Parts: sequence; structure tokens; C-alpha cells
Amino acid sequence: MKLSIVSPEETLYEGEVKSVKMQGIDGKFQVLNDHAPLISALCKGEIKIEEESGEQKSFAINSGGLVELAKNEIHILAQ
Repeated sequence: MKLSIVSPEETLYEGEVKSVKMQGIDGKFQVLNDHAPLISALCKGEIKIEEESGEQKSFAINSGGLVELAKNEIHILAQ
């Protein structure tokens, strides 16, 4: 899957990932390859990713954001 994480100041991440875990307004959820399309609001918390290489990274969301997923492309707008 292609992932991009963008804040108002900069692009935090762009690359291929195996999975993404994040905090939605109704709780935590994980996105894997071939997930159904979705749009969701995100809460303050952490985005955890597993890259194709198996390396794990995390990014803080300070006040929320939005995630859009379609056709194995994830776009996260975070604050």
C-alpha cells in the first residue's frame, strides 16, 4: 500500500507499507492491503506503521486529522 502522512507544515512520510494503525474517533483500527475504502476522522494519538521491509515507525497526532483510503492508497492529513 502507498501511504502519505501530511501535516500543515510538512510531509511526514511517503512510502510503501504493510500496515497502518491509528486512533479513530470510535477507537483504534488497523488497515492492511486490499482494505475496503474508507474516510474517517482521527483523534489525538499515534500512527504506527510497518514498512514493507518490516521496520516499524510511529508519528504523533497532536490534535486530530483525517484519513482516506481507496485502491490501496492511504492519505492522512494530521495536525
